[in-house]
Amino acid sequence: MDKQQLSKDILKLVGGEENIDQVTHCMTRLRFNLNDNKKADKATLKNTPGVMGVMENGGQFQVIIGNDVPVVYNALVGNMSKSPNADAVSTSASTGEKKKRNPVSALFDFISGIFTPILPAITGAGMIKGIVAILVAVGWLSDTSSTYIILSAIGDGAFYFLPIILAISAARKLGSNMYIAAALAAGIMHPTITALLANGDTTFVGIKVIAATYSSTVIPIILAIWIASYVEKAVDRVTHASLKLLIVPTVTLLIMVPLTLMTVGPLGTVLGNGLSGGISWLFDNMSIFASILIGGTMSLLIITGMHYALLPIIVGSMTSLGYDFIIPLMFAANLAQGGAAFGVGLRSKNGKTKSLAYSTGLTAIMGITEPAMYGINMKFKKPFIAALIGGAVAGGFMGIVNVKAYVLTGLVGLPSIAAFISPAISTLLYALAGGLIAIVAAAVLTYILGFQEDNAPQSAEATPAAEPTTPAATTSASAVTAVEETKALDQDVFSPITGEVKSLSEVPDPAFSEEIMGKGFAIQPSEGRVVSPINGTVFSLSKSGHAIGLVSDDGAEMLIHIGIDTVKLKGQFFSPKVQAGAKVAVGDVLMEFDREEIEKAGYTTITPVIITNMHQYNSIESAGRTTIKEKELLFTAKA
Repeated sequence: MDKQQLSKDILKLVGGEENIDQVTHCMTRLRFNLNDNKKADKATLKNTPGVMGVMENGGQFQVIIGNDVPVVYNALVGNMSKSPNADAVSTSASTGEKKKRNPVSALFDFISGIFTPILPAITGAGMIKGIVAILVAVGWLSDTSSTYIILSAIGDGAFYFLPIILAISAARKLGSNMYIAAALAAGIMHPTITALLANGDTTFVGIKVIAATYSSTVIPIILAIWIASYVEKAVDRVTHASLKLLIVPTVTLLIMVPLTLMTVGPLGTVLGNGLSGGISWLFDNMSIFASILIGGTMSLLIITGMHYALLPIIVGSMTSLGYDFIIPLMFAANLAQGGAAFGVGLRSKNGKTKSLAYSTGLTAIMGITEPAMYGINMKFKKPFIAALIGGAVAGGFMGIVNVKAYVLTGLVGLPSIAAFISPAISTLLYALAGGLIAIVAAAVLTYILGFQEDNAPQSAEATPAAEPTTPAATTSASAVTAVEETKALDQDVFSPITGEVKSLSEVPDPAFSEEIMGKGFAIQPSEGRVVSPINGTVFSLSKSGHAIGLVSDDGAEMLIHIGIDTVKLKGQFFSPKVQAGAKVAVGDVLMEFDREEIEKAGYTTITPVIITNMHQYNSIESAGRTTIKEKELLFTAKA
């Protein structure tokens, strides 16, 4: 691929040099601060060979390139009349993003940053509630037995104490103390205060305390922690270092717990009940219209990031009503994207397109829609329209038969079918029927509408292997030779970090969570050190130190990306121990980083460990660990 031409294409499609305020790059993507994001031609950029995806994050326009990004960046800068200084760019890009960030983008980022980390807890608890309901429905468990009571407590616990879980997550996102936040939430949920508020005539220093229930609520604690973050930081600024441990938490709790009970909490309760009640009224009185509208536009909401605004509503409905109407419509929209991709596969005469359409269609119906949505449906345009219509049709059906979700799940696709299990088996059957309608309607409509593709057909067998990824600008000659001449073998990948193993779907960045960059796993570090997961060569090391590229002696190209958006730290808190071109063995120290300081600065340290040349491998096989130490087997890439 001609990187010079690619850089020229990108420069033109982002609106030209005059539309670029600042540009820098991280390990995988070009990061633009554009004067006007609307001038960028996103659709054409996404279809440009060499571009893996396009994202807008907090006002920053990001073009995902992969390992070649340094080469493309250098070519891009070379094509500009004014070559930006890398350090200056990074600094102003970081501040520029903050300056340009609009309230809506900030709100979506805040909501997603709070809810994404807690989804495993509430998903697991929700699934347990679903299992208990099934056991009771089939008569295998009595709802008066102690076993039922214990299992119900396990399922209800995360929801009852949801304010405490949310407080910790919100504080982490806001950069305040998570344990003070947890203490605040525990204070307003204390049994004594709950009983006192139930009496309805409570005062604090002569001021009336409005009765409210805080268990299983969402908005009151989010508002409280948001305000508490300012109070905590203000007290911290005026307190001498020797007294911070004593003064800061004491003053923060003395101010925030009463303030929450008297004003913030009741206001949040009214807002939360209003949102849940409003959604419930909408579906009770305009069910078909609302279902068609949301089912048909859900994919558009996902593209814009607006779906994050639905998370508090979904969680609020689930905790206050016991069910939710929106998850079924997400289910319909996601399966429709898969159906449209299948339609492309059925109609296409191009072997490569057929193969990609079927594989991305399958991942879409499993709940991961971006590969099908961006790689196939939006590329050919009409299939995307067919998917929207399929989602609307299936949504209308689900509205007619009143499908509800009773538990929260992670990915909304076929694996989440347990969300629709209730004592009435008809709900599950209707949900399955709605999913089938979404797939078939979108596939048939795609086949009928057709689409424009390259005229040169070729069979899947004749499709040439994907072009090997060219290593970054800092690649050593020996690493390139190894990649080009070595046929891929099974590759054991050992853990580079001690911590908790996570699915890539839990990484709060679509480039990783949707496996755009490659496949593998993520690790939530418990220590601040990275060691080599393979025997091979360091082929690139980001200037900011947050990302390391490796190529193994057996030909696997790897990326270790420490945290998300940590490029903005400009190297602060990172201490590289190797240079590009260094030969390494499993266990050799590559990087040290200050995990606590990075998290205090407001960044997650979750670290994707991925194979980037997955076209040379058939699958990823997990070692099955949930916690892991350095040098223990993490996964195997099967050739």
